Amino acid sequence: MTVPILFHHYSNMKSKIKQFYKDVRHNLWHKLFYIFCRFSLALGFIAAGYVKIIGERFASGLAVKHPMGAYLEALHHTGFYYPFIGIAQILAGIFLIIPRTVILGALLYFPIIVNIWILSWAVRFEGSLFTSTLMVFANLYILLYNYDRLKFILPLKSEQLNYTPFRLDKYSKKFPFKFFIAVFLIAVGTLVSSNKLFELMPRNSYKDCSKQFNNNQLQNTNFDFCDCIHYQGKSLDECLNTYEKTK
Repeated sequence: MTVPILFHHYSNMKSKIKQFYKDVRHNLWHKLFYIFCRFSLALGFIAAGYVKIIGERFASGLAVKHPMGAYLEALHHTGFYYPFIGIAQILAGIFLIIPRTVILGALLYFPIIVNIWILSWAVRFEGSLFTSTLMVFANLYILLYNYDRLKFILPLKSEQLNYTPFRLDKYSKKFPFKFFIAVFLIAVGTLVSSNKLFELMPRNSYKDCSKQFNNNQLQNTNFDFCDCIHYQGKSLDECLNTYEKTK
């Protein structure tokens, strides 16, 4: 394929992306979904941040010997760092609510939620495997929705999108079926993967953890994975490795 043809395809693709972006920004359903993402993310962080500011341990019902419980207990004893995280979360939430500071809020929100997301998957914490993943996607949607302003701080060549905000009565009311089907599939896929991706989960209690095993599995191993997590308080990796060796 010659260079002129490649350039032509690249130009066409870029034009289609720009047009798609304009269609999204001028669609009422995308606008409503954008507002929903902003306020739902803001509510989540404001509530979580308030718990930290008043000095309570987040997810206080989770045992200290649980992998996530041990992390949260240690975080709770980090002095002023703990309420500092709460303040950052509340600020991010407030900035998301205010239209003029949405980008600032989304940029502040993103590294915090990505950290929570990675932590949740690292310790297989079912309490936020599903929600943190969707929150990361929602945060990305907010950032992409504001690409017309965000692009100026990116290390890319900036181009005018010639985007002019519409009045509400001039928004397109065409329902974006493909987009919302994709959102639904992402939500379902995340829900399924967060429950089926791992062979073993520590769960939130010994009772819930033991329900993963049937009688045959318990008889075929002399190692109690759930006891290792919830009563012995060993690390998730150590319990998983021992289980793999003894099953």
